[in-house]
Amino acid sequence: MSWSVEVNRGTCLGTGMCTSIAPDHFRLEGGTSTPVEPSIEPADAVLDAAESCPMEAILVRDADGTLLAPQE
Repeated sequence: MSWSVEVNRGTCLGTGMCTSIAPDHFRLEGGTSTPVEPSIEPADAVLDAAESCPMEAILVRDADGTLLAPQE
């Protein structure tokens, strides 16, 4: 099972919160976040990063497309 990770770069403020919480999964490029890999093995740190994003710019989905984070 894998998850997809995407960052809405138009919404991202580049706070670096995600890179602090899940440094193996996010990096800052040009002042905004981007996933290191768009498809990952499940990782709690990625869910924590998505939930901690002040702009809710990180979307994590499971293999069937169900939104895992952020929780609505």
